[in-house]
Order: sequence, then C-alpha cells, then structure tokens
Amino acid sequence: MAMDELIATDRPATAPLLVPSRNCWRLERAARLSFLIDGDAYYRALRDVFARARHSIFIVAWDIDSRTVLVPEGAGDGLPEKLGDFLDALVRRQKSLRIYALGWDFAMLYAFEREWLPVYKLDWRTHRRFSFRLDATHPVYASHHQKVIVVDDAVAFVGGLDITQRRWDTSEHLADEPRRRDPAGAPYGPFHDVQAVVDANAARALGELVRERWLRSGASKPRAPLATPPDLWPRGVETDLDDVDVAIVRTEPPFEGRRAVHEVRELHLDAIARARRFIFMENQYFTSGLIADALAARLREPDGPEIVLLTHRDQCGWLEESTMVRAYFPEPAGAKDGCINIHSKVLVVDDEFLTVGSANLNNRSMGLDTECNIAVEARGEPCQAKAIAGLRNRLLAEHLGVDPAAFAQKLAGTGSLIATIEALRGNPRTLTPLGTDVVSELDTPLVDAALMDPEAPVDPDKLLDDFVPPESRRPARSRLVGIAAFIFVLAALAAAWRFSPLHQWLNLESLVDVGDRIEEMPFTPLVVLGAYVLAGLLVVPVMLVITVTGIVFGPLVGGIYALAGAMLSGIVTYSIGRKLGRETVRRFAGKRLNAITRGLAKRGLLTMILVRIVPVAPFTVVNVVAGASHIGWRDFLLGTALGMLPGIVATVLFVDRLIAAVRHPGPKTIALLTLASEPNELVLHGTAARHCRLVQHPHRHRTRRAVRTAAHGVSAAGAARRHHRPPGGAARIPGIQHVRILAHGYGPARNRPADAHASDSWRLRQCAADPTSRKDGADGRSRCRGARAALCA
Repeated sequence: MAMDELIATDRPATAPLLVPSRNCWRLERAARLSFLIDGDAYYRALRDVFARARHSIFIVAWDIDSRTVLVPEGAGDGLPEKLGDFLDALVRRQKSLRIYALGWDFAMLYAFEREWLPVYKLDWRTHRRFSFRLDATHPVYASHHQKVIVVDDAVAFVGGLDITQRRWDTSEHLADEPRRRDPAGAPYGPFHDVQAVVDANAARALGELVRERWLRSGASKPRAPLATPPDLWPRGVETDLDDVDVAIVRTEPPFEGRRAVHEVRELHLDAIARARRFIFMENQYFTSGLIADALAARLREPDGPEIVLLTHRDQCGWLEESTMVRAYFPEPAGAKDGCINIHSKVLVVDDEFLTVGSANLNNRSMGLDTECNIAVEARGEPCQAKAIAGLRNRLLAEHLGVDPAAFAQKLAGTGSLIATIEALRGNPRTLTPLGTDVVSELDTPLVDAALMDPEAPVDPDKLLDDFVPPESRRPARSRLVGIAAFIFVLAALAAAWRFSPLHQWLNLESLVDVGDRIEEMPFTPLVVLGAYVLAGLLVVPVMLVITVTGIVFGPLVGGIYALAGAMLSGIVTYSIGRKLGRETVRRFAGKRLNAITRGLAKRGLLTMILVRIVPVAPFTVVNVVAGASHIGWRDFLLGTALGMLPGIVATVLFVDRLIAAVRHPGPKTIALLTLASEPNELVLHGTAARHCRLVQHPHRHRTRRAVRTAAHGVSAAGAARRHHRPPGGAARIPGIQHVRILAHGYGPARNRPADAHASDSWRLRQCAADPTSRKDGADGRSRCRGARAALCA
C-alpha cells in the first residue's frame, strides 16, 4: 500500500479524528482525566486507590514484580510496603475484595530481568481471593504489552508504566537519587514515563477490556462489575480534563480465530496527517516504517508541521544495545553519563489531539503485541485544547528544567516548538542535540527488521529457514535412514541393559555414589572440566554430559560445573575452528552448516544465542563453525553463556527432582518433578537472527536500499553514504533540513555524535525519495525545502 494511501483521509479537517471501529475501540465519557508524569506520582496515586478498593482490582501488565515498593520513603498507612505483601494484606483485610493480576508469560531471555517464581510469590503464597496468572495466549514471537489497572470499575490507569522494578523516579530525575534502587538495593538511572487516570464510563469500559483479557488467558470468569461504583479518585491528584470523551485504542494480533486490531496504527497515521503546526512525540522507540513514512511525507510539504521527537540517548540494556545500536562511543575523562531512560509513549498534535498508553512507535506495537492507549481530541473546546497543550508543555518544560508557564509564554512568543526549545536550552538540565553521523559499522544491519521488529505474527518455519534453507534440507529418504539408525541404537541399548550388567552400573544410586567419591578427590574441578573438554573433542552430546553432571553433583554444584565445563569445552573447540579456517570447515561441513557459518559471520551475538537455544547442530560443531567464521570472542562467550544457561538450569533442576522422586516417591516429590519437567515456551522476543533479506512490503519497497530499519542500528544516513558523502566523511540524513536530535544531560548542553543514537535518529524516510523537495546546500549536503523537524533524545 502506498504511503499516500495510508495517510490519506476523505474526512474534512473539521470532522472528528476519533472514529470508533476505525481508529479506536470505543469513545466513553470520563468525568475526570489526569496525567501522572513519572513513577512517583503514579505509584502514590495507585497505592491510595488500592487501599480504598472494596470490590475488585484488575492488573494487566507486561511485568509485575511483588518486590516493588510504591512509596520508597514509606507510605505510613500501616500496610506492608512491598507490592505483593501489600495486595495480600488488602484482600485479607477487606473480605469483599478480589484481586486479578495478569502478567505476560515472558520469554526466557527476559528471565534475568524478571522476578523469579512469580506464580509462587503472587498466587500460591497469597490469599485465595488474590489470583495471579501468566498469559501466553498470543502468537509466537509476540508479547502482552498492555498496562491497564482498573479498581472497582470506578478508576482506571492506562500508560507505559508496569508495577515492577527500576520504574520509580521523580520528575526531577536527579543524577544521584538515593531512593532510586531496585529490590537488590542496586541504584539505577533516571526513568521517565507517563500514565493517565480516568473514571466514570471510561473506567467501566476499561474494566470490560481487562475482564476479556482475563478470560482469554484461560482463567475462570471474574467478578462482575458493581452496579454503582464508588468514588475512588486518587486523593491529591488534580484533574486535567473534566467531562471529556475518551477513546480506548488497541492493538491485537490475529490469534485463535480472532481478527487483528490495528487501531493504534490507524490513529497515529490519521493524527499525523491531520497536524497543522506541531507534532510532538515522546517515545521509547522510533522504528516503525509506517510512522517514518508518514512523518517524511509531512516533512516534504512546503508548509508542513514542525516535528519534535523525544527519546532516550542510549538504548538501555544489553539486548536493545546489541540489536538496535551496536556501536561504541568514547567518553571524555571525568564526564558524567546523564542518560534518562525515556519509556513514555505520548503523541500530541497541535493543541487538538493527544494519546498516551503502552504503544511504542515500532512495528510490534502496530500489529503484533497487545497494546492499549487512551486518546482525547479538543473538537473546538478551549478547555480541552488548553489541557492538551498543557501536557506537551509540561513534558518539554520538565526536560528543559524550566517552569511550564515559562515554556508556554516563550512558545506564544516564538510560535515554534523548535525555536522555543533552542531558546530555553542551556540550563544544567537540558535537551541536547545529537548529530546525525553514523559510523560505518552500522551500515550493515544486525538482524532483519521483518523478524527483529515484525508487524505481524512470524511463521516459525521462516525462522528456521535462515539456518536451514529449503535447498539445504535433507530429503525424506535420508531422514528415514537417520530415524531407523536411531531406533536401532535404542534397541541395542535396551538389549544391553537387559542382558548385561549395564543396568547395575548406570542406575541413579550408582551415579550418585560415583559423584560422592569424585567430590572427595583433591582435583575434582579439574577432572570435571577435563571431562567436558574430552567430551567436546569426541562430539559427545553436551546435554548428556550436563545431565550426568546434575545427577552426580546435584543442582547447585552440578550447574556451576556444567556451565564452566561447557564454556571451557566451547573455547577449546572454538579455537580449533579458528585454526582450521573458514574454507577448511566449509569444505567438510556441507550446505547446512555453511548456512550457519554465514549467519554467524554476519550477526555474531544474536545468532550465537539462537543456535544455543535451537539445536540446529551439535554443540561441538557449532563451536568449530563459530571459530572458523571468526566471530569475536566476546560474542561467542556471551552468546554461549546466555544461550546455554536456561537449558543448564532446567536440566539440573529436573534431574535433581527426578532423583528425589525415585528415592522418596510421594505426592510432593512427584508434583515437584512434574513442575520441573514442564516445557518452557520460548518466545524469541527480539533475539532471533535472520539473513539480511527483508520480507518485501509494498510500502517499503521504494525506499528499501536508501533506508535500513532502525531496529538493528541503521538510520537513513547509513544508506545516504552510498549516494552522497560530504567533505570530511560525515554522512547526513538526506533531504531533511534543520534536523536536531536532542539528548538529556545533567551538565551543560553538549553536542554528541549520532552514533549513540543511530537506531533512533531515523529513517525520517527521505525527502530524497522526492527529488523535487531536495536541494544541495553550500556545504554540499542534501537538504529538504521547508522541512522542520527535531529529534530529541
């Protein structure tokens, strides 16, 4: 579909922007609506409303952490401080209260960022009227990203904040904030987000949404809403809007016969097309091709709107760094890192429209993950227009370290968002422009956006096609021969077990006794590590060795030995691969392993993680191929550790429970064994690697060579170097004039190269696609007539 078709509308400018069944689910009246900026304001309001709940609390979230403290300095209400204990105390105190908490059944790759055993802590250990579930009812590769809380169907909260660790912060975003610590007591950086709170019919409609989500998860039918909800508006929260129509906007993927819902996508495209003066976006990600195209189309207009994009300077966390930036930047000695993690999802158009919610400006939020936003339009009402502009002004004033009234006054004088920002910059807390240069390493994408940031459910077969292309698959006859050989080996082992002393040597008791004797030896660690290296050289299946290690040494020591041994064996066989060289390995490997070789050579860390999780080849073979592909030591070691650890933990825990069940059979040990053996659904959220071919989408095709997807750390500037390289080697985004990228800082404003922000500095997809909008400046750089944009980070 062409971009002009996507953003075109046959409705006049005076027609309502919000249209149910087109770009929103429902329009419902709210008596009160307020915007809670940052976690401190949101969590205080939430605790106040929770404490007064009488009937029901619904929590639908991407993550819920029972250890979260809503008021770090203490609430002083006599109730426990930690979220799980607090909610449990509420249901025990209020006999009529039921709590329903629904989190995403997250991918294993997020396990180290999540609370361990959440079902035990929030469901098994709590009162029977407190129900907690993990929801995996979505397509492979998707997630549940909605963040909605409804209390007594009287008050509802919608936005970008989960009740989990590392979210709380004040609007001051101090560099040194002693209260900003995670459950382990470790400090974390400043965190910014926005939440909305509504009441009346809007809250009741959101109550219907969360009840439907609860039922879809497979849970029993929840409690019906109260006929007359109480007044639970959070105390101390002033209303920003009174008696306003609130739109509920969703994204849902097609699943189990349900049709896809793309209201978030349609609303953003409609709002961008409607803008006259300003488009202000504050968002965690800017990687949606559709949104980029829509913005670029407006920038090509001679009298189009100003565009200010506010995001965080750095992608925070190893996963996002490796998939979206993959660049390293030198820092001057003594410089203090001032990164504020922008996690909010806000769009404000002119003084006429705003939306707040969970939806990022990436492809996933447009069609794959579940999302929920609320939206409001002024429709000619001065009070509503003032509130809409007020949120935009409050956010920009917060980041510039000025009073919102001062910002509004300056904006009235300049008539320009960009000019106002430039005039007010320079305080110790400020917005700093980032350049748009891109280092050469970013010119090659790490991962294809069609898989990294998909717009629709991904076919698992296509994922494996990257590593085992159709032309490399074995014919049916060879597979049947392999199956027959495997059955023959199993039959031979069964015969040996029945007619030889093998069953006496390899039973669990014998192996445990052997382990006890080995542990008494003075050089046990060296013996175990040596055994792993020998097993690797003999191409013994590594999971077999790990299983034996777990049986012999138990889950804790066995797990440590297994990880250390696997890593050492991997290092040895990797080194052999490096010595042999790529051509030698390719000559003997065959087509299938050659496909893996190419994948490893191109994408390193992500491919290493995937081939450890998905058994595309034996452990030793993968190590040799990785060495021959000259994948870096860091990528190999980190990918091996991250990919192997979940399997090692699951294996040693399972064999430990198996031994306990054999030695002491009973309901408890059998139940624990069953729990340990449950398969973990592995949703490869944002980690799978593919070849660099993009799935062809009509709306992308025309700019495909010029613009790479920002999800893997490539901006339009990367492609621009192939068309034009200005003097000094600095590549600029073609066709965009006065593009400014602004970054948070605690010290004086300072310019930084865009390398740190290459993934988000975009793709504002090219005025270059329209030669009539481009002219060359005196410095030789391509420019776009009349385009006005600023990208703030």
